[in-house]
Amino acid sequence: MPANDLPAKLDSDTCTDHSPVIEGKLDNSFAEIDWQAPWLSHIIQLHYLSNSIERLSRPSQQNSLSESGSLDEQHINASDIKTPDTIAKVLKTAMMQQADHLEQPLPQTKPTHNQTPQTLQFVSQTALPEGEAYEHFIGITGNIPTRDNLHDLFNGSIWLTFPKTKAVLNYYHMLEIAKQGISERRGRVRDTITVFDENGAVLVTADPNIGKALIDFDWQASLVTPRAKWDDPVQPESSAQAAVYIFGHALLEQLVHPRKPLCAHSIVIQVSQVFFTLSLAERMSYLDDKVAEYMDTLLSKDDVTPRQLAPLPILGVPHFWAENTDTDFYEDSYVFRSGRRQKNKK
Repeated sequence: MPANDLPAKLDSDTCTDHSPVIEGKLDNSFAEIDWQAPWLSHIIQLHYLSNSIERLSRPSQQNSLSESGSLDEQHINASDIKTPDTIAKVLKTAMMQQADHLEQPLPQTKPTHNQTPQTLQFVSQTALPEGEAYEHFIGITGNIPTRDNLHDLFNGSIWLTFPKTKAVLNYYHMLEIAKQGISERRGRVRDTITVFDENGAVLVTADPNIGKALIDFDWQASLVTPRAKWDDPVQPESSAQAAVYIFGHALLEQLVHPRKPLCAHSIVIQVSQVFFTLSLAERMSYLDDKVAEYMDTLLSKDDVTPRQLAPLPILGVPHFWAENTDTDFYEDSYVFRSGRRQKNKK
């Protein structure tokens, strides 16, 4: 990694004590998020997001204190406000805080030839006109329709963390919509975008053998034997040579209730050892550029298909799940399948 490719110095989190308080009420599903889970550690503005969501999904104090009558009535009313844009407001604040901290403008869309860049912002789902395609609306307005559910919270968190990559994916959606219109059949390009957007992961490695082994379904050579080379999200090591960062927001939603069979569809980004000496925020800034370039190249190919994304049982990633410290964890052939590796031997 050349020195001039390194991002400007960033802090790991930009939350301040002066963040505006978002009023609203979220359902109990948000309270089930384990914000300490290792697969969430790379999310930009994680501290602000976790604090805000935990406060907004906290059980109502009205029920527990109604009999005593000791809770201020005005406070009860404020805490029980229900709006269709609570998550949108939280994500919008997080994005603005990040831009202010970096002293940079808000991220923008990647425009097609007949469009201009649009500043990205999160808005209520109600802003999406009836009958208009979600991706097209983002492309022409920069507005990201957001519902008050886990799926859209995690979608927004990936927009915060990988804004350039998400903009590239939207760009290719726009190109395909211009060619084919909107139909039930999305085609190979949009299918590939959707699989990565919903379920993608990024393997970053300074050891090309680990990436090759993953692509070949060689779980022992990618996840077991080189375990000492894998970075621990809780205690990052500058000597590490491999790490996985989740991109798919549907996968993050599923991981609220982890299950061994959960499988990501991954790409491999080769880096130098310098990458692992960076702070987490610096890693993400650099990686957003690299993943955006990778997806731009991949999606421009005539033969692109979702099969070009490598399956990765996500709980098999070292340090992601306590049970995978036992090598027997990887002997489950239902989860850790032989795939193309077996076919290539025939």
